[in-house]
Amino acid sequence: MNKVGITTQASTVENGMILTEVGGKTLLEHHLDHLEAAGLPVVVATSTAAPDDRVAEVASARGLGVHRGSETDVLERFHDAAARFGLDVVVRVTADSPLVDGRLIATAAEQYLAAEDPWLYLSNTQIRSFPRGFDFEIFGIGALAMAHAQARKAPVRAMVTAYIADPENPWTHPRDVIWPEDKSGYRVAVESADDLERVRTLIEEYDAAALSVAQVVALLDEHPELAGADERPGPE
Repeated sequence: MNKVGITTQASTVENGMILTEVGGKTLLEHHLDHLEAAGLPVVVATSTAAPDDRVAEVASARGLGVHRGSETDVLERFHDAAARFGLDVVVRVTADSPLVDGRLIATAAEQYLAAEDPWLYLSNTQIRSFPRGFDFEIFGIGALAMAHAQARKAPVRAMVTAYIADPENPWTHPRDVIWPEDKSGYRVAVESADDLERVRTLIEEYDAAALSVAQVVALLDEHPELAGADERPGPE
């Protein structure tokens, strides 16, 4: 039986706002709340930098797996985290997504397993239709190990899945999860001060931390002033 685990890229070195408190919790805690709702093991892959001690403490206090690795070679960090916790299938997410939907991730993981294809790369990041902030990528340990062994350039290693997702790799079998309508212009990821204030409003005034992706989309449809704007193509 394949062991599926969610591995989140969570580091203050990469995003100094994940420990900001919003609605009585840090953004990281909101993020982890949603991931745990998927009902899958959660591993927090953070760096060995001193500022990430707090990230490791938050995750450990919840009983989650924690792996600390390179600040810059995030591909190695993910590979070593998956190997350490015996994952056969990795769901990659990033901690700049405090509203990420665990139910969405659980459904996608079921789709991945049903395909019975160890080289499947299932994501909603290659063809953008979901709001930014609900990103996920699912791939097998074999693909992760091959990328770790073969990817050489530092930018590729920092992006984790760039080598796996490369269409020139014949061993990758990409498949996209598409939202019924294109909502890729909506943005609930937190990477800037504007993002932070928008998500703060959504959580503190509209209880968005308790909503599914469908409910968040409906809320943003109703309040377009809170939808943000994201015109950047491709995965993070």
